Amino acid sequence: MTPRLNIHTASPEAAKAMLAVENATHDLTIGPALRMLIKMRVSQINGCAYCLDMHAPEALKAGVTQQQLDVLAAWRESPAFDARERAALGWADTLTRIEATGAPDADYAALAEAFSKEEQVDLTLIINVINAWNRFAVGFRTQHPARKARDAA
Repeated sequence: MTPRLNIHTASPEAAKAMLAVENATHDLTIGPALRMLIKMRVSQINGCAYCLDMHAPEALKAGVTQQQLDVLAAWRESPAFDARERAALGWADTLTRIEATGAPDADYAALAEAFSKEEQVDLTLIINVINAWNRFAVGFRTQHPARKARDAA
């Protein structure tokens, strides 16, 4: 895969705007562990290796367990996630695949049961922002660094 362009050099103002929105999500009502779990799940769905590579260490540091990362692709079948995490993951899945799901009432009901109205909006913004980052990274073929030294150990 050949990188197409670097958004930070191609359009510094657009990159700056994205970074500002990203940074704003850090001050919302959703804590770092859940925020990272959502970033990982959305990036899985979108096939964004760059974002998966970037956010996995951050997720562990924020308190997401290795087991949760290991089974995240099959979260519906795993007991590793609590009700709140499951509601957030369901909402992330449905919004990321909105063309196929239409954001059904059942997914919203689970969200509304687990999160306040403010948290629902905050979570939705986090989902939207990581989807945007994924589209930049996948669209422009941003590559993550290879960590051969670690892999050889």
